Amino acid sequence: MNAHPPELLHLGAADIARLLPPEAAADAIVAALRGGLDPEECPPRTQVPVPAGQLLLMPAAAGGHAGVKIAGVAPANPARGLPRITGGYLLLDGRTLVPLALLDGAALTALRTPAVSAVALRHLAAHDTRHAVIFGAGPQAYGHLEAVLAERPLTRVTVVSRRTESAEALAAHARALGPDARAGTPGDVAGADLVLCCTTAREPLFDGRLVPDHATVIAVGSHEPHVRETDTVLVRRSAVYVEARTAARREAGDIVVPETEGAVGRDHTRGTLAELVTGRSGPTAGCPQLFKSVGMAWEDLVVAAAVHSAATTGRGRET
Repeated sequence: MNAHPPELLHLGAADIARLLPPEAAADAIVAALRGGLDPEECPPRTQVPVPAGQLLLMPAAAGGHAGVKIAGVAPANPARGLPRITGGYLLLDGRTLVPLALLDGAALTALRTPAVSAVALRHLAAHDTRHAVIFGAGPQAYGHLEAVLAERPLTRVTVVSRRTESAEALAAHARALGPDARAGTPGDVAGADLVLCCTTAREPLFDGRLVPDHATVIAVGSHEPHVRETDTVLVRRSAVYVEARTAARREAGDIVVPETEGAVGRDHTRGTLAELVTGRSGPTAGCPQLFKSVGMAWEDLVVAAAVHSAATTGRGRET
């Protein structure tokens, strides 16, 4: 007798936000890493140039599921009032490869990237972190603000953006969530406990000499080897952590550029996310902690599976 495949769930941005809060997404990442998932074995993303920008293909399989994200990166979209990141995620049963769910790719990305940062922050940022400086005012900046507030008791937020109105809007949103917040300048990193880089910048955003030794810096905005948000000075000063060494060497310009310049060696990276989670690595005293992520397919898979589980078991945020 032929089995009937399950009905394909369609989970939009509102569904994803309702079903899985940032801290639950971070917990799913931690559980996968503690369960033995090895990010070093994750397939690399495929990048295809197209007239509007790039198409990114990101497949992965682990933990009873498989999946693939097809993401579009359209740099001109924000000027049209459209999201820069588009696309969808197809979640499959790992044993049969039967499709289970189709998720909004932009919403999934906006959830999983802050979740990964939150996991790094749990292990690297001081518990008394109070002042965060956020570079950028797009979806990732909003997502990171919510994720960080779930992990650390921020009392002050400074937003740095090329567009004053965007910075003011995010600052107003932050104030509504509790912390005092305002628009600022790159020099405000001198008083930061936490610096979040969530931009499309192709050159360093601030002077790395200004970052205090006790601060944690999280950079998520780029996945190209010649593009970076942090400068060589900061990388050289910092204890550096990444999602996976293989991915960082391919795509993390923040690290690749200083290595190419000869400013740091290939052994400069102190640890990976998996090593932090499993206790094989930890923060280094006396210098800034820098976590650089490029976004990996296993992260999308883990968070998509958690969203699907919440949808099919009736779990989700309280409303």
